[in-house]
Amino acid sequence: MLRPFPAGWEFGGEWGAGGLVRLKPQIRIVLIYVLLAWLWVFFSDRLLFSFNYDKHTLSMLHSAKGGFFVLCTGILLYWMIDRAMKRMDRLNHLLLTGNEQSLRALVSAMDVRHKETRDHSERVMRMTVALARRAGLDGDALRHVRFGALLHDIGKLALPDAILIKPGPLTPEEVTVMRTHPILGRDLLMRTAFLRPAVDIPYAHHERWDGTGYPRGLRGEEIPLAARLFSVVDVWDALSFPRVYKPAWPEQEVLDYLRNAAGSQLDPQIVALFLEHYDELKAIGMDELSPD
Repeated sequence: MLRPFPAGWEFGGEWGAGGLVRLKPQIRIVLIYVLLAWLWVFFSDRLLFSFNYDKHTLSMLHSAKGGFFVLCTGILLYWMIDRAMKRMDRLNHLLLTGNEQSLRALVSAMDVRHKETRDHSERVMRMTVALARRAGLDGDALRHVRFGALLHDIGKLALPDAILIKPGPLTPEEVTVMRTHPILGRDLLMRTAFLRPAVDIPYAHHERWDGTGYPRGLRGEEIPLAARLFSVVDVWDALSFPRVYKPAWPEQEVLDYLRNAAGSQLDPQIVALFLEHYDELKAIGMDELSPD
Protein backbone atom coordinates (compact mmCIF):
# COMPACT_ATOMS: atom_id res chain seq x y z
CA MET A 1 0.00 0.00 0.00
CA LEU A 2 1.02 3.56 -0.50
CA ARG A 3 2.55 5.34 2.47
CA PRO A 4 1.07 8.68 3.56
CA PHE A 5 2.91 11.73 2.24
CA PRO A 6 4.86 13.72 4.84
CA ALA A 7 2.95 16.76 6.00
CA GLY A 8 3.59 19.70 3.69
CA TRP A 9 5.59 17.61 1.16
CA GLU A 10 3.20 18.24 -1.69
CA PHE A 11 3.66 21.99 -1.53
CA GLY A 12 7.45 22.12 -1.75
CA GLY A 13 7.50 20.25 -5.05
CA GLU A 14 5.13 22.70 -6.69
CA TRP A 15 6.31 26.04 -5.35
CA GLY A 16 10.01 25.47 -4.77
CA ALA A 17 12.25 24.56 -1.88
CA GLY A 18 12.03 27.79 0.16
CA GLY A 19 11.11 27.87 3.82
CA LEU A 20 7.51 29.15 3.63
CA VAL A 21 6.33 26.69 1.01
CA ARG A 22 7.47 23.72 3.11
CA LEU A 23 5.21 24.63 6.02
CA LYS A 24 1.96 22.84 6.71
CA PRO A 25 -0.83 24.43 4.67
CA GLN A 26 -2.74 25.75 7.69
CA ILE A 27 0.41 27.43 9.10
CA ARG A 28 1.28 28.93 5.75
CA ILE A 29 -2.25 30.33 5.28
CA VAL A 30 -2.18 31.95 8.75
CA LEU A 31 1.26 33.49 8.16
CA ILE A 32 0.22 34.92 4.80
CA TYR A 33 -2.97 36.30 6.31
CA VAL A 34 -1.15 37.91 9.24
CA LEU A 35 1.50 39.42 6.95
CA LEU A 36 -1.07 40.90 4.57
CA ALA A 37 -3.17 42.22 7.47
CA TRP A 38 -0.17 43.93 9.03
CA LEU A 39 0.91 45.49 5.72
CA TRP A 40 -2.63 46.67 5.02
CA VAL A 41 -3.08 48.26 8.46
CA PHE A 42 0.37 49.89 8.41
CA PHE A 43 0.20 51.47 4.97
CA SER A 44 -3.52 52.23 4.78
CA ASP A 45 -3.45 54.08 8.15
CA ARG A 46 -0.53 56.20 7.04
CA LEU A 47 -2.23 56.96 3.75
CA LEU A 48 -5.42 58.14 5.50
CA PHE A 49 -3.60 60.27 8.06
CA SER A 50 -1.59 61.93 5.28
CA PHE A 51 -4.77 63.61 3.98
CA ASN A 52 -5.43 65.47 7.28
CA TYR A 53 -9.15 64.66 7.32
CA ASP A 54 -11.29 65.60 10.32
CA LYS A 55 -12.06 62.94 12.91
CA HIS A 56 -15.56 62.20 11.59
CA THR A 57 -14.30 61.63 8.05
CA LEU A 58 -11.38 59.54 9.28
CA SER A 59 -13.76 57.38 11.31
CA MET A 60 -15.96 56.74 8.26
CA LEU A 61 -12.93 55.98 6.09
CA HIS A 62 -11.55 53.58 8.71
CA SER A 63 -14.89 51.73 8.77
CA ALA A 64 -14.96 51.52 4.98
CA LYS A 65 -11.32 50.41 4.94
CA GLY A 66 -12.05 47.70 7.51
CA GLY A 67 -15.04 46.42 5.55
CA PHE A 68 -13.02 46.33 2.34
CA PHE A 69 -10.22 44.49 4.15
CA VAL A 70 -12.63 41.86 5.52
CA LEU A 71 -14.14 41.31 2.07
CA CYS A 72 -10.79 41.00 0.28
CA THR A 73 -9.18 38.76 2.89
CA GLY A 74 -12.31 36.59 3.05
CA ILE A 75 -12.05 36.00 -0.69
CA LEU A 76 -8.30 35.34 -0.35
CA LEU A 77 -8.79 32.89 2.51
CA TYR A 78 -11.50 31.04 0.59
CA TRP A 79 -9.23 30.72 -2.45
CA MET A 80 -6.25 29.52 -0.41
CA ILE A 81 -8.25 27.02 1.66
CA ASP A 82 -10.09 25.73 -1.40
CA ARG A 83 -6.78 25.27 -3.21
CA ALA A 84 -5.29 23.35 -0.29
CA MET A 85 -8.40 21.17 0.06
CA LYS A 86 -8.41 20.28 -3.64
CA ARG A 87 -4.75 19.32 -3.43
CA MET A 88 -5.46 17.13 -0.41
CA ASP A 89 -8.40 15.53 -2.22
CA ARG A 90 -6.13 14.67 -5.15
CA LEU A 91 -3.56 13.11 -2.84
CA ASN A 92 -6.24 11.17 -0.94
CA HIS A 93 -7.62 9.89 -4.24
CA LEU A 94 -4.13 8.81 -5.27
CA LEU A 95 -3.67 7.03 -1.95
CA LEU A 96 -7.06 5.31 -2.19
CA THR A 97 -6.38 4.24 -5.78
CA GLY A 98 -3.02 2.81 -4.78
CA ASN A 99 -4.58 0.91 -1.89
CA GLU A 100 -7.27 -0.50 -4.17
CA GLN A 101 -4.70 -1.61 -6.74
CA SER A 102 -2.76 -3.39 -4.00
CA LEU A 103 -5.93 -5.10 -2.81
CA ARG A 104 -6.80 -6.19 -6.35
CA ALA A 105 -3.37 -7.79 -6.71
CA LEU A 106 -3.85 -9.62 -3.41
CA VAL A 107 -7.32 -10.81 -4.41
CA SER A 108 -6.07 -12.05 -7.80
CA ALA A 109 -3.48 -14.13 -5.97
CA MET A 110 -6.21 -15.44 -3.65
CA ASP A 111 -8.36 -16.50 -6.60
CA VAL A 112 -5.43 -18.42 -8.08
CA ARG A 113 -4.71 -20.09 -4.76
CA HIS A 114 -8.36 -21.04 -4.24
CA LYS A 115 -8.61 -22.27 -7.85
CA GLU A 116 -11.54 -19.95 -8.50
CA THR A 117 -12.64 -19.16 -12.03
CA ARG A 118 -10.72 -16.35 -13.70
CA ASP A 119 -11.78 -12.89 -12.54
CA HIS A 120 -14.13 -14.30 -9.87
CA SER A 121 -13.59 -11.61 -7.24
CA GLU A 122 -13.54 -8.78 -9.78
CA ARG A 123 -16.71 -10.12 -11.40
CA VAL A 124 -18.74 -10.36 -8.20
CA MET A 125 -17.42 -6.95 -7.14
CA ARG A 126 -18.56 -5.31 -10.38
CA MET A 127 -21.99 -6.94 -10.24
CA THR A 128 -22.52 -6.16 -6.55
CA VAL A 129 -21.62 -2.49 -7.05
CA ALA A 130 -24.02 -2.28 -10.01
CA LEU A 131 -26.80 -3.99 -8.00
CA ALA A 132 -26.13 -1.71 -5.02
CA ARG A 133 -26.57 1.36 -7.25
CA ARG A 134 -29.95 0.05 -8.34
CA ALA A 135 -30.84 -0.45 -4.68
CA GLY A 136 -30.12 3.24 -4.05
CA LEU A 137 -26.64 3.17 -2.53
CA ASP A 138 -24.09 5.82 -3.48
CA GLY A 139 -21.05 7.73 -2.21
CA ASP A 140 -19.14 6.19 0.69
CA ALA A 141 -21.66 3.35 1.06
CA LEU A 142 -20.97 2.28 -2.52
CA ARG A 143 -17.20 2.40 -1.95
CA HIS A 144 -17.57 0.20 1.13
CA VAL A 145 -19.60 -2.27 -0.94
CA ARG A 146 -16.84 -2.33 -3.58
CA PHE A 147 -14.09 -3.09 -1.07
CA GLY A 148 -16.25 -5.55 0.86
CA ALA A 149 -17.21 -7.49 -2.26
CA LEU A 150 -13.63 -7.54 -3.48
CA LEU A 151 -12.43 -8.89 -0.12
CA HIS A 152 -15.41 -11.11 0.66
CA ASP A 153 -13.27 -14.24 1.15
CA ILE A 154 -10.21 -12.59 2.68
CA GLY A 155 -10.63 -14.82 5.75
CA LYS A 156 -9.85 -17.89 3.64
CA LEU A 157 -6.22 -16.83 3.62
CA ALA A 158 -5.98 -18.40 7.07
CA LEU A 159 -7.49 -21.74 5.99
CA PRO A 160 -5.47 -24.78 4.82
CA ASP A 161 -5.42 -25.69 1.12
CA ALA A 162 -6.55 -29.21 1.99
CA ILE A 163 -9.96 -27.71 2.82
CA LEU A 164 -10.09 -24.84 0.34
CA ILE A 165 -9.42 -26.85 -2.81
CA LYS A 166 -10.69 -30.26 -1.75
CA PRO A 167 -12.44 -31.77 -4.79
CA GLY A 168 -15.00 -33.77 -2.82
CA PRO A 169 -17.43 -33.05 0.02
CA LEU A 170 -16.03 -31.70 3.27
CA THR A 171 -16.22 -33.68 6.49
CA PRO A 172 -18.20 -32.16 9.41
CA GLU A 173 -14.91 -31.14 11.02
CA GLU A 174 -13.75 -29.48 7.80
CA VAL A 175 -17.08 -27.67 7.46
CA THR A 176 -16.62 -26.28 10.96
CA VAL A 177 -13.18 -24.95 10.01
CA MET A 178 -14.47 -23.52 6.72
CA ARG A 179 -17.23 -21.65 8.53
CA THR A 180 -14.67 -19.70 10.54
CA HIS A 181 -13.57 -17.68 7.50
CA PRO A 182 -16.14 -14.85 7.94
CA ILE A 183 -14.87 -14.26 11.48
CA LEU A 184 -11.27 -14.41 10.30
CA GLY A 185 -12.11 -11.96 7.52
CA ARG A 186 -13.72 -9.56 9.97
CA ASP A 187 -10.69 -9.71 12.24
CA LEU A 188 -8.33 -8.99 9.35
CA LEU A 189 -10.30 -6.01 8.05
CA MET A 190 -10.78 -4.49 11.49
CA ARG A 191 -7.00 -4.07 11.72
CA THR A 192 -7.05 -1.53 8.87
CA ALA A 193 -8.92 1.72 9.49
CA PHE A 194 -10.04 2.44 5.92
CA LEU A 195 -11.37 -1.14 5.49
CA ARG A 196 -13.39 -1.31 8.71
CA PRO A 197 -16.55 0.13 7.12
CA ALA A 198 -16.33 -2.61 4.45
CA VAL A 199 -16.58 -5.45 6.96
CA ASP A 200 -20.31 -6.19 6.44
CA ILE A 201 -19.89 -8.33 3.33
CA PRO A 202 -16.92 -10.47 4.47
CA TYR A 203 -18.54 -10.99 7.89
CA ALA A 204 -22.17 -11.55 6.91
CA HIS A 205 -22.37 -12.89 3.34
CA HIS A 206 -23.08 -16.42 4.58
CA GLU A 207 -26.04 -15.36 6.72
CA ARG A 208 -29.44 -16.49 5.41
CA TRP A 209 -32.72 -14.62 5.21
CA ASP A 210 -34.44 -17.33 7.31
CA GLY A 211 -31.82 -17.12 10.08
CA THR A 212 -30.11 -20.48 9.46
CA GLY A 213 -26.84 -19.03 8.15
CA TYR A 214 -23.54 -18.40 9.88
CA PRO A 215 -21.57 -17.16 11.77
CA ARG A 216 -24.22 -15.27 13.82
CA GLY A 217 -27.53 -16.68 12.60
CA LEU A 218 -28.90 -13.27 11.62
CA ARG A 219 -32.41 -13.17 10.17
CA GLY A 220 -34.09 -10.93 7.57
CA GLU A 221 -33.12 -7.28 7.74
CA GLU A 222 -30.82 -7.96 10.69
CA ILE A 223 -28.38 -8.92 7.92
CA PRO A 224 -26.61 -5.78 6.62
CA LEU A 225 -27.92 -4.61 3.27
CA ALA A 226 -24.49 -4.84 1.64
CA ALA A 227 -24.24 -8.52 2.62
CA ARG A 228 -27.77 -9.25 1.33
CA LEU A 229 -26.92 -7.65 -2.01
CA PHE A 230 -23.66 -9.54 -2.29
CA SER A 231 -25.22 -12.89 -1.33
CA VAL A 232 -27.49 -12.87 -4.38
CA VAL A 233 -24.58 -12.15 -6.71
CA ASP A 234 -22.34 -14.68 -4.96
CA VAL A 235 -24.90 -17.48 -5.25
CA TRP A 236 -25.42 -16.69 -8.94
CA ASP A 237 -21.65 -16.75 -9.51
CA ALA A 238 -21.06 -19.94 -7.51
CA LEU A 239 -23.68 -21.81 -9.56
CA SER A 240 -22.90 -20.26 -12.94
CA PHE A 241 -19.20 -21.16 -13.02
CA PRO A 242 -17.36 -24.41 -12.35
CA ARG A 243 -15.69 -24.97 -8.99
CA VAL A 244 -13.32 -27.71 -7.88
CA TYR A 245 -16.28 -29.56 -6.36
CA LYS A 246 -18.93 -29.04 -9.13
CA PRO A 247 -19.48 -28.15 -12.78
CA ALA A 248 -21.28 -24.99 -13.89
CA TRP A 249 -25.08 -25.15 -13.88
CA PRO A 250 -27.19 -24.25 -16.92
CA GLU A 251 -28.26 -20.62 -16.79
CA GLN A 252 -31.97 -21.30 -16.49
CA GLU A 253 -31.42 -23.66 -13.56
CA VAL A 254 -29.38 -20.96 -11.82
CA LEU A 255 -32.17 -18.41 -12.25
CA ASP A 256 -34.76 -20.92 -11.05
CA TYR A 257 -32.62 -21.60 -7.97
CA LEU A 258 -32.49 -17.87 -7.15
CA ARG A 259 -36.29 -17.61 -7.43
CA ASN A 260 -36.75 -20.63 -5.16
CA ALA A 261 -34.18 -19.33 -2.63
CA ALA A 262 -35.95 -15.97 -2.29
CA GLY A 263 -37.46 -15.77 1.18
CA SER A 264 -35.37 -18.62 2.60
CA GLN A 265 -31.70 -18.19 1.76
CA LEU A 266 -31.90 -14.79 0.05
CA ASP A 267 -33.70 -11.46 0.50
CA PRO A 268 -36.73 -11.74 -1.84
CA GLN A 269 -36.74 -8.06 -2.77
CA ILE A 270 -33.09 -8.13 -3.78
CA VAL A 271 -33.60 -11.32 -5.78
CA ALA A 272 -36.43 -9.56 -7.63
CA LEU A 273 -34.20 -6.53 -8.26
CA PHE A 274 -31.39 -8.77 -9.50
CA LEU A 275 -33.67 -10.64 -11.89
CA GLU A 276 -35.24 -7.41 -13.12
CA HIS A 277 -31.81 -6.13 -14.21
CA TYR A 278 -30.26 -9.53 -14.88
CA ASP A 279 -29.09 -9.05 -18.47
CA GLU A 280 -27.43 -5.74 -17.63
CA LEU A 281 -25.81 -7.07 -14.44
CA LYS A 282 -24.53 -10.15 -16.23
CA ALA A 283 -22.97 -8.01 -18.97
CA ILE A 284 -21.26 -5.91 -16.28
CA GLY A 285 -20.00 -9.05 -14.58
CA MET A 286 -18.58 -10.33 -17.85
CA ASP A 287 -16.89 -6.96 -18.31
CA GLU A 288 -19.00 -6.14 -21.35
CA LEU A 289 -20.36 -2.99 -19.74
CA SER A 290 -18.95 -0.50 -17.27
CA PRO A 291 -20.49 -0.70 -13.76
CA ASP A 292 -20.73 3.10 -13.88
